[in-house]
Amino acid sequence: MTNSVNRRVRASQKRQRLTAAAARVLHERGVERTTLSDIAREADVPVGNVYYYFKTKDELVRAALSEHSAHLDELTGRLEQLADPRDRLKGLIEAWVDQRDVAARHGCPTGTLAVELDKRADGTLDAEVGAVIRRLLDWAGRQFRELGLSDPEDLALTLISAYQGMSLLANALREPDIMTREGARLLRWLDSLQAPDGHP
Repeated sequence: MTNSVNRRVRASQKRQRLTAAAARVLHERGVERTTLSDIAREADVPVGNVYYYFKTKDELVRAALSEHSAHLDELTGRLEQLADPRDRLKGLIEAWVDQRDVAARHGCPTGTLAVELDKRADGTLDAEVGAVIRRLLDWAGRQFRELGLSDPEDLALTLISAYQGMSLLANALREPDIMTREGARLLRWLDSLQAPDGHP
């Protein structure tokens, strides 16, 4: 009984290592340039074991997407502990700025994956990556709505578009400071937003 439980635990840990490695390597190298052996090496797992858990590269991409989704849930879960929705949105921006060096090297993990997957002819995974971005938009929209601001969905779109833009530019120009400067501008923008009744 114990050996069976231990095997399941080890298998679960190995799968999690492969999933985390897939998220990192696909972000750094892109889908087309990443091989299953790259991911096996990163996870410190024999390449034959990758095929046991993931039959195709697309399955690994799905696993990486689930990892990005889990990171998003973890971040928004932490931010939900803050009482003020404006502070939650500011915390989101600060989390983006904290990742400025990664963004300058590789761009936004989900955004870059969305762009790459959209270019594929089969179109099977681009909707799935879009769903992760949609969750972030919906979360931001709820924060703006709680603030009593007009057009909360449009404000969320502005915020997430700004993030994608600053990530793309930081990556294209290899300048992490773009994230810092644009993050500061977004924080000022958030502070300037007033509810229709004039209260912040």
